[in-house]
Amino acid sequence: MARGTLFPWVPLFMGVGVAGWFSLPSEPGLAVYAAAAAVLALAICLRLLAPDVLHPWGIAMGAVAVGVLACGLRVQVVQAPMLEFRYYGPVTGRVVWIDRSQSDALRITLDRVQLDRVAPERLPDQVRIALRGKTPGHVPFPGEVVMTTAHLAAPNGPVEPGSFDFRRMAFFDGLGAVGYTTAPVMLWSVPEPGARPVDQMRSALANAMREAMPSQAGAYAAGAMTGDRSGITEETVKALRDSSLAHLLAISGMNLAFLIAFVFGLFRYGLALIPYVALRVNSKKVAALASLGVAAFYLALSGANVATERAFIMVSVMLGAVLLDRKALTLRSVAIAGVILLAWKPESLLEPGFQMSFAATVALIAGFREVDQRVVAGRLPRWAMPVFTLVLSSVIGGFATAPYAAATFNRYADYGLIANLLTVPVMGSVVMPAGAVAALLAPFGLAAPALWVMERGSAWILWVAHWVAGWDGSVTAIPSPGPWVIPLVTLAGSWFILWRGWVRALSLGPAVLALALWVGVERPLVLISADGGLVGVLGPEGRALSAPRGAGFAAQNWLANDGDLTAQEDAAARPGMAGAAGARQFQAGGVTGVALKGKGAADRLAAACAQADLVVISVPVDQPPDGCLVLDEVLLSHAGGLALYPDGQGLRVVAASANRRAWSSPRRADGLVEVIRPRALQGAVAARQ
Repeated sequence: MARGTLFPWVPLFMGVGVAGWFSLPSEPGLAVYAAAAAVLALAICLRLLAPDVLHPWGIAMGAVAVGVLACGLRVQVVQAPMLEFRYYGPVTGRVVWIDRSQSDALRITLDRVQLDRVAPERLPDQVRIALRGKTPGHVPFPGEVVMTTAHLAAPNGPVEPGSFDFRRMAFFDGLGAVGYTTAPVMLWSVPEPGARPVDQMRSALANAMREAMPSQAGAYAAGAMTGDRSGITEETVKALRDSSLAHLLAISGMNLAFLIAFVFGLFRYGLALIPYVALRVNSKKVAALASLGVAAFYLALSGANVATERAFIMVSVMLGAVLLDRKALTLRSVAIAGVILLAWKPESLLEPGFQMSFAATVALIAGFREVDQRVVAGRLPRWAMPVFTLVLSSVIGGFATAPYAAATFNRYADYGLIANLLTVPVMGSVVMPAGAVAALLAPFGLAAPALWVMERGSAWILWVAHWVAGWDGSVTAIPSPGPWVIPLVTLAGSWFILWRGWVRALSLGPAVLALALWVGVERPLVLISADGGLVGVLGPEGRALSAPRGAGFAAQNWLANDGDLTAQEDAAARPGMAGAAGARQFQAGGVTGVALKGKGAADRLAAACAQADLVVISVPVDQPPDGCLVLDEVLLSHAGGLALYPDGQGLRVVAASANRRAWSSPRRADGLVEVIRPRALQGAVAARQ
């Protein structure tokens, strides 16, 4: 029997529809949506006219159909031009977001974009530019129109088959081009009256906090309160990530819960201290109404990421229950949040923020319910409850999110439980309350003491993060799982939580299968980057790379997906690659290959072909020599890079961007071979034919 009601299954079946839609290799046509609409109509009929025993089946069918239809509608709503060529020239646009790139460079996102000699119908809605210039220019502020000279291109697709698709994410975010500039940014015009008021408020608050707290602790506090992380260095982010404390920086359910709990208590017990008001006003409902307003403001201020949206919906349901004198069902509130988010932004299902946020929340609700019924039940003294709650929440939350975090970030923080036990109480009892008090006192110019307290609490969190991240063995690298692992993990967890009795034991099946598939995942023997500038060959010591620099994003992701924490420069020194720089030789699956790059690469092509079965070259080639297979920059950019797997006496070829979806590049690698054979074997095959 399902726990409580069947409603928590609704977002799960919606997720099945969404996941099925995204797994399609090509864009579905009208027939698919017509079929989904027909299934939805049938589901409605079953729910209204059929016997009760068929109602759950009708609801499940309808939820799957709604997931498919939501995806189709979402694509039509967000579809916008992407820049399908490399652009260098002047860029003018309005600043809408400021953050930092992985290389620690300040980065701005612009809308109302103008590019030189680009037709209006081909202009991206938004572009993102990393500021790498050594000459200081104007410091951007939201709402301003700025101008610079930048290199732009379409967002990259996955660096290998099945890996994270940045181009897909950019498509749904309305981001049509990314790039960088080494030129200074110039102010073109000041913000228009009323332009981007929330963004301006966010930046103004973050700047004021960083001025009052000029340290990384202040930058962390500003990021945790406002969502503006532009002052946080990559070193700080790495320490938080390696100590499993990155969730404290994210504007997530925990941050919002801390803030709303403080505001609710402040209003409820503050009003209770005034007898005249306490006797005439329902302080609980006043506190709920005030907390709801604060939650809505915080949602807008933080930039409304998926975790914050989920937390806001849950908080709204529970505060609404207080206002209506009803009991809020916690699992039901999570399900409501899931239904709303999947219907509104179905692509969020594929984002780690959605997966980890819902996994942690559902596990905490179910876990504390079980513990309260079976373990606690009045047995623990009152003084021990805070410690017990802290330890249990850290254990349950860490266990529930571990598979999703490992699959996304390819690492597990071994001492994350210790770091969380040392910092979560400080975040909840010091940092967030001090931030709320500072916001209340700031209009009177009295925020300094509260900000000082906030900075001290943040400094403790960062100290713990660096301390724990510096321990030997603090991080364990984990290879990326296959495509079925995370769905099976989700099925196992959902089944265990939503059912009672012996039926729950059936969740062990998908859990064990997921573990087996993860342990036995097959990694590509050879990986080739989309620009042809990097080749990686898997060997006994790990993946050997053809170059110590260049194509850094691909190299970083390849090694991470292998479960390898080695830097690119060290991976380039591994055995598996031989020869001079710019003409690296390798062997894999019986195939001899050469990777050519740099000046004069085209001149070395004929000599490389004379000794190799396969040549990868980072420049376009018009007429490749006979006798070998040449993968040039043009073909590889159309394929999005390649993954090569062992296939008998040869290598099976899989393109990274093989799908044809709305967000995919329109360029295709025509005539790409399916299997690469050694030259001697090719001759034998030709002779037999």
